[in-house]
Amino acid sequence: LAPRDRRPGHPSRAGGRAQFAYFQAAIEAAKRGEVDALCTAPISKGTVSRSGIPFMGHTEILGAQLGGSPLMLMDGPKLKVALVTNHIPLRSVATRLSIPRIVRALSILDRDFGAQLQRRPNIAVCGLNPHAGEGGFGGTEEERIIAPAIARARRAGIHATGPWPADGLFARNAKGYEFDVALAMFHDQALVVVKALDFKRTVNVTLGLSLPRTSPDHGVAYDIAGSSCADSDPMASALLKAAKLARSWPNGRFQGTKKRRSV
Repeated sequence: LAPRDRRPGHPSRAGGRAQFAYFQAAIEAAKRGEVDALCTAPISKGTVSRSGIPFMGHTEILGAQLGGSPLMLMDGPKLKVALVTNHIPLRSVATRLSIPRIVRALSILDRDFGAQLQRRPNIAVCGLNPHAGEGGFGGTEEERIIAPAIARARRAGIHATGPWPADGLFARNAKGYEFDVALAMFHDQALVVVKALDFKRTVNVTLGLSLPRTSPDHGVAYDIAGSSCADSDPMASALLKAAKLARSWPNGRFQGTKKRRSV
């Protein structure tokens, strides 16, 4: 980049294009089978989009280019929560929910997260509405969509329960770990609580791909760029998680002592 395009804390269109180019180079390395895991740094969606590249998030691009059904998991030491929907407006969440979509998310958790546990995980499923709909008085998505999806998943042997009111579920789990992982219906339902509990060590893991992808649980932080006060712990946690997952990923290529590299 030219000096004018790489001033700390001053995003540029050229910088946005460079952010996406580095991410694309990592994806191409994965397609060629050169890596066993991806660890991505934060990308500014706004900066990339203003550079002329439509960009909603890493997860969506990974799913489109690497295949599979990507599922975002916020993997923290105290709480682990996956998302049925990702970066969409809140007003669109209810229209994006469906029985097959929730069943697919539960199946990915059962397979990919279960591979890490080496057993079938116990999955708690959140409701969409306050108090999980109050029996239909506060919303009907729980009765029409979420509960039938849980029942279908249970018939397939998946250990799923719910739908639970999210406020009480997360408070209870923070004290007693009554389940291994939760499935939230939308972005902030999951991220608000996991970031509040442990911002530094929570890692964003993409399940459902042919190889693991991790990322730190923070953004680009342009406001502190160049100030020498950034904390490297979240990025280190993401790198370590990528290396660990490469050894247990379902159908992964890692061969024990065989030397490969993670990007």
